[in-house]
Amino acid sequence: MTEQPVAIVTASGQGIGAAIARELHARGWRLALMSRSENAENLANELGAVGLVGSVTDPDALAEVVACAMDRYGRIDGVVNNTGHPPKGPLLDLTDDDWHAGLDMVVLNVVRMTRLVCPIMQEQGGGTFVNVSTFAAFEPDPLFPISSALRAGLAGFTKLFSDRYAEQNIRMNNVLPGFIDNMPVTDMKLERTPMRRLGRVEEIAKTVAFLLSSDSGFITGQNLRADGGLTRSI
Repeated sequence: MTEQPVAIVTASGQGIGAAIARELHARGWRLALMSRSENAENLANELGAVGLVGSVTDPDALAEVVACAMDRYGRIDGVVNNTGHPPKGPLLDLTDDDWHAGLDMVVLNVVRMTRLVCPIMQEQGGGTFVNVSTFAAFEPDPLFPISSALRAGLAGFTKLFSDRYAEQNIRMNNVLPGFIDNMPVTDMKLERTPMRRLGRVEEIAKTVAFLLSSDSGFITGQNLRADGGLTRSI
C-alpha cells in the first residue's frame, strides 16, 4: 500500500459513512466520497477529497465514483460499501418492489462495485473491501426483515469473493453494527444491548479503518460484529 492510500466511501454524507470518511482522512487516506445528497460533496470539500452525488443503487453512479477516484489519484486501495436502510415493515406486507429495492441496495451495490474495482486492485497487486452490514445478518430480526435476509446473502458473496481473490492480496470483510447513535435512542435498544448504550459512529469508523489497514492483513472473508454484545449466537 502507498504512503497515502486511496479509498472510496459510499453513502458518506452523514452518519456512519461520514464518520468513516473523517477517520480515514485522519489516518492519511485520500478519498472519493458519494451520497444521494450534496452532503458527500460538502464533506469532500472540507477534507480535500473527491465528492459527487449518486446512489449505490445506480450502476452509472458507482462507475462514476470509480472513474473519479482513478482520474484524481490513479489508484484505489480500499472500498467501503456503505448504504442506507432497505424498506422495513411486517414481513408479508413487504412488496416485490421492496425486496428488489433491498437487493439493489445491500447486495448488488457490492457486487457491482466489486466488478468495477477488483480489476484495478489486481493490476496494483492488492486492495481491500469492507462492507457495512448489520448484526441482523446472522440473527434475523423482525424489525429489519429485508436487511436480515439479504445481508445474509451478502455474507455468502463476501466469502466466495474473498476465497477466490485472497491469493492476489485482495481482501473483503463485513462489519456488522448493532444499534448505533446515528439513530434515535430507545429503551428497547438499550435493554437489548449488554453495554446499555448505543454504539458511536466513530467506533464503527475505527473498526472499518482497522479492516482496511495492514493491521488486519491476515483477515478476510469475515463478519466482524461491532454490536456491544447485542447478538446472542456464538
